[in-house]
Amino acid sequence: MLGFFIAILSGALMSIQGVFNTEVTKNSSLWSANAFVQLTAFLVCMGAWLITDRSSFSNVIKMEPKFMLLGGVIGAFITYTVIVSIDNLGPAKAAMFIVIAQLIVSYVIELLGIWGMEKQPLTFKKVAGMLVAIAGIVLFKWE
Repeated sequence: MLGFFIAILSGALMSIQGVFNTEVTKNSSLWSANAFVQLTAFLVCMGAWLITDRSSFSNVIKMEPKFMLLGGVIGAFITYTVIVSIDNLGPAKAAMFIVIAQLIVSYVIELLGIWGMEKQPLTFKKVAGMLVAIAGIVLFKWE
């Protein structure tokens, strides 16, 4: 149950952050705003690490395969794409397309069992659920 509430909080925070970042970009530039976002995220993470964890960073560097360390790079491009999509589509439409893309890509990762994820079977219910979500976007966008 905790995971459910954390996921809802994550979605809400992502939407709020996207709007904030889009507004900051209007007063600066896309990459300077993105750099500021990543810098402040780094500072918060370092503070949380100092207060709660203090485990060794060498464990991160020892990660295999090394390409798994690209999460921060991907994060910079996530921030960029969220800002651009919100600026072009508005927060609600952008969030719907982002969530549907996340759902489809996540399900493909599960189906194929890639990057350490446990392989899951293709089920009609999950495919139908994605189709319903896509239909919801069509209805929402319909004018």
